[in-house]
Amino acid sequence: MKWLFIIILILAAGAGIYLLHFFFGPFDRGNSFRYNPSRTDEQPQNILYNKKILLLGSSVTLGMTSRFTSLAAYLSRRNHCTITMDAVLASTLAARNSLSYVDRLKKHTKDTDPIDFFLCQLSTNDAVFGSDLGKVSTSYDPAKFDLHTTAGSIEYIITYVRNTWNCPIIFFTGTQFDNPRYQKMVNMLLDIAEKWDIEVIDLWHNEMNDIPKDLYLLYMHDGVHPTKAGYLLWWVPEIEKQLRTILEKFNTI
Repeated sequence: MKWLFIIILILAAGAGIYLLHFFFGPFDRGNSFRYNPSRTDEQPQNILYNKKILLLGSSVTLGMTSRFTSLAAYLSRRNHCTITMDAVLASTLAARNSLSYVDRLKKHTKDTDPIDFFLCQLSTNDAVFGSDLGKVSTSYDPAKFDLHTTAGSIEYIITYVRNTWNCPIIFFTGTQFDNPRYQKMVNMLLDIAEKWDIEVIDLWHNEMNDIPKDLYLLYMHDGVHPTKAGYLLWWVPEIEKQLRTILEKFNTI
């Protein structure tokens, strides 16, 4: 009986380690300490320097498969900016529970969070969990947006941020993975951006997706979630570059 108990414990531990790695990827080679934010140099002083940013997102932003080293950790370290990050695992844009994007965003105000611009992740969870994507509204009245749809929530977020901070509004997408619903979401976001005259950092349609398989396996734990290396060497440099371009444009208006 003693040996049977020990065998069961070993099997349970092995299953636990497997599941831990399957969902969170702590043992991915892209999660080596060499890719920690502290190991990267600050960028030359640029328009992001000393900026205050509100970053809204889900597991991709939080760093679920990068040992919870977040996107914000890299952006703030490299660009000397202050980021208030509000990111929750498995959260969606469309209202599903109190952790949805809109409910969380409404806890932030001009008094609690004075910011220079707003950055929002286009959540992959809306596609993965089958949220009603909805359609781009013909209205500009937030009372008419259906918050149980992805489109309605995106439009509400835009009006809330504009009315609260009147600052640049920037969404960013994920890189390509095998999910037609997310591709539809990206295209819908581009239509919404045209309607509302906001900015989108479109990683989905970006040429950055054309990389060798071995690099992709270093950068991504799965099709959705980057490793530390994925943030540091792949996503963040492109996001930084586009943020600077966008903010320079606003700076000249």
